[in-house]
Amino acid sequence: MQRVLLGMATAMLLFTSAAQADVIADRKAMMKQKNGASIGVLVKTVKGEMDYDAAAVLAAFKTMREGTEGFDKLFPEDSKTGGDTTASPKIWEDMAGFKATLDKFHADLDEAIAAAPQDKAAFMPYFQKVAGDCQTCHETYRVKK
Repeated sequence: MQRVLLGMATAMLLFTSAAQADVIADRKAMMKQKNGASIGVLVKTVKGEMDYDAAAVLAAFKTMREGTEGFDKLFPEDSKTGGDTTASPKIWEDMAGFKATLDKFHADLDEAIAAAPQDKAAFMPYFQKVAGDCQTCHETYRVKK
């Protein structure tokens, strides 16, 4: 009987550790694949490293919006520790604030998407809002390496 209980406890521990690793990997992938690639297009546009392309800008805004839908669900209580993460404990201490920051980011992206800026001058105010949202979240809810 003790072996069975020990085996079950070990299995639960391994399952919990795997679940933590999966959620951490999921949120890192979301940030890298969706936001990282998209913000790269937007920054290159701002810096003049690529010509203004309204379709590419709109696609980047949409990818960021879609890519962060449900992002707050990737921070369950049991993923605070363990794994390779830069998520700050402030996320769990102030989940309402974290969600409000994410909601503002989504609202600003929705506004940018609806505007579909056709030139760099029209694009800049939307970029500044979105980039500001990224900066606010990273400064507040991310541990610097």
